[in-house]
Amino acid sequence: MAIALLVFIVLLLMRIPIALVLGLTSVAYILLSAQHGLFLNIPQRLFSGVQSFSLLAIPLFMLAGELMNASGITERLIDFSRKAVGHFRGGLAYVNVMANMFLASIIGSATAQTAMMSRVMIPQMEKEGYRRELAAATTASAALLGPIIPPSMLFIIYGVGSGTSISQMFIAGIIPGIILALSLAGLIALLGYWHNYPRAERASLKSVLASFLRVVPALTVPLVIIGGTMSGAFTATESAGVACVLAILFGMFVYRKLKLRDFPRILANAAVATATVTMLMAMASVFGWILAFEQVPQKAVEAIGAIAAEPWMFLLLVNLFLLITGIFIDELAVMVILLPIFMPLVHAYGIHPVHFGVVLCLNATIGLLTPPVGAGLFIASAVGEVKLEKLIRAIVPFVIVAILVLFLLTYVPQLTLWLPQMTHH
Repeated sequence: MAIALLVFIVLLLMRIPIALVLGLTSVAYILLSAQHGLFLNIPQRLFSGVQSFSLLAIPLFMLAGELMNASGITERLIDFSRKAVGHFRGGLAYVNVMANMFLASIIGSATAQTAMMSRVMIPQMEKEGYRRELAAATTASAALLGPIIPPSMLFIIYGVGSGTSISQMFIAGIIPGIILALSLAGLIALLGYWHNYPRAERASLKSVLASFLRVVPALTVPLVIIGGTMSGAFTATESAGVACVLAILFGMFVYRKLKLRDFPRILANAAVATATVTMLMAMASVFGWILAFEQVPQKAVEAIGAIAAEPWMFLLLVNLFLLITGIFIDELAVMVILLPIFMPLVHAYGIHPVHFGVVLCLNATIGLLTPPVGAGLFIASAVGEVKLEKLIRAIVPFVIVAILVLFLLTYVPQLTLWLPQMTHH
């Protein structure tokens, strides 16, 4: 197993896609340990890794996001946010957070949001007098809201992997998402005062209302998703299907920007994004099975159990461990590799799986902003044409705020559990 682990680290350092790293490491282990009979089980493992009805929600939410984007909803959300909060000092930075919050409730993927918002917001913020690296840092950190505010792809994967209700996870993400957004806004207020950020002209109440009416159809999609799952009218997977239907109706008949000729491109984009996730989950299933074969989860449970006597100590160790692994491995891989190891411990310490899920997802997402492998950093740096080292310096305060929010949510579980418990009864 030690040599297989070395193979894993070397492949990671070679920047090979994580799905291939997991697959190649599993094959290397089987060859090195001469357990050739295990090869017969690999096709079955690959299939069972993605054989879950709940995972259908992923391609459907991807499709809904693509449809909403093609409908010109992103520009309308930014326009409304600008008219609502643009006149404050550092107004465009608030607009960035607010628009990301709305987008999070439609897209649910931090990397997709970083790419989309970097294209739109960084040039606009630079034009109005913000430093380019600061604009990129704000955009990348506001995209952290993507996987926390429902619908979230990470929540779906966690729910499937841990056997936790995805609907409960969606509901649990609402308050943490709002806390994170407010914390980022608070940091912007401090930085704005410190660096004397520019402010825009105040928009008239009439134009704010007109802009709001234009985004109402777009905002009904997340409201239907959350309302439907909270009331139990439909499951998370069904809500993804409803979101696609609404996105098509609004895009074609309300906004009239979505045309039939756009559909091949939209479907292709959604298919490629889904294939990336599905391949990772299939490979991680094989890798997890190899770990189980070697009894790695049991050994990890014993090791952590020996160090951490109390649940708070266990949560602290998990958070520190994830913040370090998040530097090297992307958030999806962290989830699928480590879930089989963590879940027995979560139950042993009596920690609520919904609470643990929110903490795990936020922690894994913070890894997008930490060098040297943070995908969010690379996307914001490439799309926004900002030097990586300048961006890293600018993003440090945002990462500190995100980590503070993470620890607040870790040790005040009611912030995540109150809403699910209310709706459950």
